[in-house]
Amino acid sequence: MDKEFIIPVLPISSKNSGRSAGRMQRSLLLEKLNNPIGYLLLFLLSSGLAIGVALGGLKFGLLTLAVLIGIPAVYAIVVYPVIGMVLFLILAYFILYIGKLGVDFPLGTLMDGIEGLFILGLFIQQRKRKDWTIFKGPITTMILLWMAYNLIEVVNPTTESTMAWVYTVRSVALIMVMYFIFLYNIRTIEVVRLLLKLWLGLALIAALYGFKQQYIGFTSFEDAYLHSDPSIADLLFIGGVWRKFSIFTDPVVFAYTMVVSSLLCVGILSGPVSKNKKWILRGLIIIYLDAMLFSGTRGAYVLVPLGLLLYAILKYNRKILRMVIVGAVVFAGLILVPTSNGTLYRFQTAFKPSEDASFNLRKKNQKRIQPFILSHPLGGGLGATGVWGIKFAPNSYLAHFPPDSGYVRIAVENGWIGLFLLCLLVFIVLKTGINNFYLIKDPELKSYCLAMVLIVFAFHIGNYPQEALVQYPSNVNFYLVIAMINVLMRIDNQKNGLPNAIK
Repeated sequence: MDKEFIIPVLPISSKNSGRSAGRMQRSLLLEKLNNPIGYLLLFLLSSGLAIGVALGGLKFGLLTLAVLIGIPAVYAIVVYPVIGMVLFLILAYFILYIGKLGVDFPLGTLMDGIEGLFILGLFIQQRKRKDWTIFKGPITTMILLWMAYNLIEVVNPTTESTMAWVYTVRSVALIMVMYFIFLYNIRTIEVVRLLLKLWLGLALIAALYGFKQQYIGFTSFEDAYLHSDPSIADLLFIGGVWRKFSIFTDPVVFAYTMVVSSLLCVGILSGPVSKNKKWILRGLIIIYLDAMLFSGTRGAYVLVPLGLLLYAILKYNRKILRMVIVGAVVFAGLILVPTSNGTLYRFQTAFKPSEDASFNLRKKNQKRIQPFILSHPLGGGLGATGVWGIKFAPNSYLAHFPPDSGYVRIAVENGWIGLFLLCLLVFIVLKTGINNFYLIKDPELKSYCLAMVLIVFAFHIGNYPQEALVQYPSNVNFYLVIAMINVLMRIDNQKNGLPNAIK
């Protein structure tokens, strides 16, 4: 017979105090505050909040709301990591939009704090079920090596500013912790489906907001931002049209999010999907790619045909070959057709780089910086270029150099050694993903793995013309995808009774 559950109470020293404690216990635990004592407590609480808001203003109210939401959220992240992952992905999409609203809060620190809670939860889980073998594999080895290299950059003798390293290492190396969080906590096909549906849903929200900016216009705070600095107009006002950035920081993040989301749909379509879901996925592809055009990001335009080319190679058959031919004809028509439409013209120039003045300028800048890269194997230090370089080392040689490329920035800041390590990491990820795609037996898992490979490939190519891996949500999506490549293989092995070790 099971033991009766007894709520422990503190020892009571007297009969009166015992009666009081009993009444309080009955009021809180049994009657759920549905009594005069409860009404009094709620009245005092609400009165205190009202007085606090009256004296402390909006900040007090927001702080109270943060506490009420924050405590359950912290508990959920540590104890229920799936809820934490969902929350983290949602924040990755909206946190920068919240920042544009003028919220005076260290949002980047909030994301770092959530990562810390994930790590705490991971070690707590490890105490209950020790299983470090789940992290074994060449991808994990390379990620640890890349993280260590970026941390070592703090002692780079050519670094002009340690503070620039502090602000940069968070978005470059510390975000990679999420790979281990995803890898450890995604254990079932149901969680995989949940996260992929969440991805597509968040991307749809971003796409629809892009449509809103295109056909209705910017909000007042967005318009104020666009006119706050003449340099912003130089970048975003092209051919008499504003480039759209949706809920993100800039058009590049918007465009790349739309591209990889459309490739995710393409991969899923290759699996066992019902007719209704196929139509939904095809509709999402059209919405994503249409929204992508509003961004005016030429680097994103070439990723779609290149991703479809890899798709055709990995799933080669006559049907795919016919689709590729039809797609090639459509793309050729879009590239060659005469047009006065600014958006379509910008799309066409992406496939004619020699005629693009900005592309030629980038080539000159890259040629100019090559001697520095070759003579500095460790680079100039994290944050040496761009915003942090200008802020913390404005008189340095690299502060005002425009890398305009993720790989060029790595070569300049981390040196040719760092560039080699990052390229090796991407190569190992693609190699593992392609191998897993052919090894996985379950059709659904196979289609997801194909999607992950296409997305990594798109990010890899897209990181050359733009910086594709440093902004939310692209950086989070990238490490989610890398983790998924291993997770899908592990789940398939478990379904087939094979060893769970990641290969």
